[in-house]
Amino acid sequence: MNKKIIIVGAGLGGLASGLLLAKKGFDVTMLEKNAQAGGRLNQLKKDGFTFDVGPSFFSMSYIFREFMEKCGVEMPFRFVELDPLYSVNFRGSDKTYHLYKDLKKLAAQFADVEPDFEQKMEKYLKKSGKLFHDTVDIVIRRNFNSVFDYITALMTVNPVHLPILLKTFWQHVNSHFESKEARQIISLVAFFLGRTPFDTMAIYSLLSYTEFKHDGYYNVEGGMYNIINGLVSELGKMNVSIHYNTEIVEVMSDGNKLQKVIDQNGQAYSADIFLINSDAAVFRNKVMKNPRFTDEKLAKMEWTMGYLTFYVGLNKKLPNLNLHNYYLGTNYEEYANDVLVNPDTLQKPYYYVNVVSKHNADCAPEGCESLFFVCPVPNLQYKADWSDKDDIVNSILRDFSERIGETVIENVITKTIFTPQEWEKKFNLYKGSGLGLSHKMSQIGYFRPHNVDEKFKNTFYVGASTAPGAGLPMAIISADLACERILGKFNAT
Repeated sequence: MNKKIIIVGAGLGGLASGLLLAKKGFDVTMLEKNAQAGGRLNQLKKDGFTFDVGPSFFSMSYIFREFMEKCGVEMPFRFVELDPLYSVNFRGSDKTYHLYKDLKKLAAQFADVEPDFEQKMEKYLKKSGKLFHDTVDIVIRRNFNSVFDYITALMTVNPVHLPILLKTFWQHVNSHFESKEARQIISLVAFFLGRTPFDTMAIYSLLSYTEFKHDGYYNVEGGMYNIINGLVSELGKMNVSIHYNTEIVEVMSDGNKLQKVIDQNGQAYSADIFLINSDAAVFRNKVMKNPRFTDEKLAKMEWTMGYLTFYVGLNKKLPNLNLHNYYLGTNYEEYANDVLVNPDTLQKPYYYVNVVSKHNADCAPEGCESLFFVCPVPNLQYKADWSDKDDIVNSILRDFSERIGETVIENVITKTIFTPQEWEKKFNLYKGSGLGLSHKMSQIGYFRPHNVDEKFKNTFYVGASTAPGAGLPMAIISADLACERILGKFNAT
């Protein structure tokens, strides 16, 4: 008889795991808190507009290809490479930088502020590339069973990288570039990890290599949610059922074996194996009552920042914008240093604008535009009151109008705002921290919440706050690692 597995949560990691496990012969059932799958990789439809709710592009496409090959299915969504990757504008400047992978085209834009940019960038990316190739397979794409196992793996990493462990991302970038424009633009990628360049380890400069040299960024045809639509369709072919509006609030166990999970209505679900796609630390706290993850211990962990996201439909087109656009203020260092803890920085934000309808016409009515704004903000640990959200959003929209030389507020016909309060409520994120646990040294590798439960040996975890970390490619790797644990311990037949 096939082993029965219940997956709690239908985010990207849960869906990918479900597909591979179903292909391996497991009887898979999924339980999802919300009315649709996807977790933070979600979609909002309103007033004829369609918006990506969370991630708006992805990298490391080969991770997806390899995983789908392992599942024995064709890629269930279509995507195209971005060029430019994104655009960056500084407040007070009419110039917009377009981040091309072609270093000559990129360097030409820095000729007036960093004349030898191309040589510096080549040197920087060479180091980033070596760091990537010397660490990813050793540290990121594998499971660790003990501290000794983890340290032994780290010892095999080329010692030439040791000095970088003592630097922040910002310090590392500063050692390669001199102009504020180059330093700020190159260090932007640190924000993608949910922290800032000033408290992100320099080892994550390997992300610059993934941007400009290795694989670049990709747009999903029809919107990012088609990743989820594609996976759900494949799961349907495997007769995997997904129960929506089903939040697990309690568990039943016998010794070191989990027997059942219980939803908000008292319905119990039994299985041989359980895979948790809810936040690995928060679920252990709220549902498992694990003493290693008490309220006090969660508060002492380092979490990522919150996100203020808002979704705006305009009754006009903005033809001069790219798909991905970043707007920086004149106080980058002050803002980046304060954004995690100081609510007062919100009136002078760095923010991102995704024009999802630019390459996906179906996402907006004819003659209209779908805009997705993201502004990094303090999570609920530092700013619990969001009654000022409309004022903050309007200040960003006014700044945006000035930057692009177009009226915006007067042309808004639909608007939806998610503060960290909404992110916490919708996706059970600790204090609304957008990407879960941060990636500091004591919270990566073996030191991140494990993908196998401390007590229940038939219970596993997948997602951002377990191995290896946050990001769409990491969610796929996390699924692969969790499935490796399960397949190594259980046979489907």
